[in-house]
Amino acid sequence: MQLLRMNLAYKFLFGFSMLIMLGCGTKRERIQPMVKPITESVYTSVTIQPDSLYQAYAAVIGILDKNLLEEGDTVQRGMAIAQIINTVPKLNTENARLNLELAKKNFLGNDAVLKGIRERIEAAELQLYNDSLNFKRQRNLWEQNIGSQTQYDNKKLAYELSGNNVKALSTSYEQTRNDLETKYKQALNSYKNAAKNTRDFVIESKINGTIYALYKNPGEIINTTEPVASVGSSDVFVVEMLVDEVDIVKIQHGQKALITLDAYPAVVFETRIHKIYPKKDDRSQTFKIEATFITPPEKLYPGLSGEGNIIIQQKEDALVIPKEYLIGSNTVETESGLIEITTGLQNLQFVEILSGINRTTYLLKPAE
Repeated sequence: MQLLRMNLAYKFLFGFSMLIMLGCGTKRERIQPMVKPITESVYTSVTIQPDSLYQAYAAVIGILDKNLLEEGDTVQRGMAIAQIINTVPKLNTENARLNLELAKKNFLGNDAVLKGIRERIEAAELQLYNDSLNFKRQRNLWEQNIGSQTQYDNKKLAYELSGNNVKALSTSYEQTRNDLETKYKQALNSYKNAAKNTRDFVIESKINGTIYALYKNPGEIINTTEPVASVGSSDVFVVEMLVDEVDIVKIQHGQKALITLDAYPAVVFETRIHKIYPKKDDRSQTFKIEATFITPPEKLYPGLSGEGNIIIQQKEDALVIPKEYLIGSNTVETESGLIEITTGLQNLQFVEILSGINRTTYLLKPAE
C-alpha cells in the first residue's frame, strides 16, 4: 500500500514538472529595437608584400655563371643581379667595339681620310685662285691686243682645269664623307646590337629596391620561363587582400580597412584601398585588392599574414535589432504578427532597420 502511494506521488511530481516545462516553453523572448552605432564591413585575409615586387627572368637560355648579389642586398635600377656564361657574345662585342673605333677614327679623327682630301681641296683652291689671276691678266692683255692667242688659250685652259679639279675633289670629299659616315653608323649599330646581346646574358634590376629571393645557383641551367630572382621596394609595402566575389561590388577606392598581423597581434593598423584588380581568381573565387598603410609598423617582411575588415559604411545613431530576430531577409515577428521591414547596414551581430517598425515595437525571437 505504501509502495502504491509512493508511485502515485512520483507520477504527480513528474506530471507537475512537465506542466512547468511546457508552460516555460511557451514563453517567448522579446526585445525592442535599440539605437547604437553600427559598422558594416567585409572580412578579408591579409598578406604583406613589397611594393613593385616582380620576378626577374633571363632573356636568353644558358648556364648561370654567378649571382652578383645576395638575398637582402639593396640594388639600383640597371644594376646586375646575375651573370650567365657569355663567351661568344662577349668576343663579338669586343670585335664590334674595335670596328667602331676604326670607323670613328676614319670619320671623325684628326688623321682621318677626309683630312687628306680637305688638304688637297685647299691646295686645288689655291691653284685655282692663282690660275684665275693669271687668266684675268692675260685676258686684259688680250683685250689690249697684247700677247698671243696661244698664251690666252693656255691661261684660260689652266684656269678651267683648276676649277674642274676643285669640283672633282669636292665631289670626292662628299662621297667619301658619306661612305665613312655610313660605315661609322653601321659599326655603331653593330656595336649596340652586340652590346645588347651581351647584356641579355646579364640579368639586371628594373627598379631601386631589395633582392628578396635568388632561385638559381651557379652551374644551373637558366631558361626564359623560370624566374632567377625576386626584387621589390625596400621601404614601401602594400597590403594584399583577398575578397570573396559576393562582397567585391561593395569595395571602392579610398575605403578604410582595419587589419591585424600575426607578427603584431595586439596592434590594429589602419590602411586605405588604392587598387582593385578586376580579374577574379578562378581557383579561390576571390578578387585581389591592394591597400597602403597610413602608419606602417617599424619592421615589415614579405609574406607577413593577418586578417582585416574593410569598412563599407558606418552610422552613429542607427535603429538596430540583433540578427537572430530577423526572419529571412526582411521580416520580423511582433506581438501583432509578422511584419516586413526595410533593412540597411549589417554586420555579424546587428542589422539596421530603416522602416516597418520603430523604437517601441516589441519583437519576438523566432523559435529555433
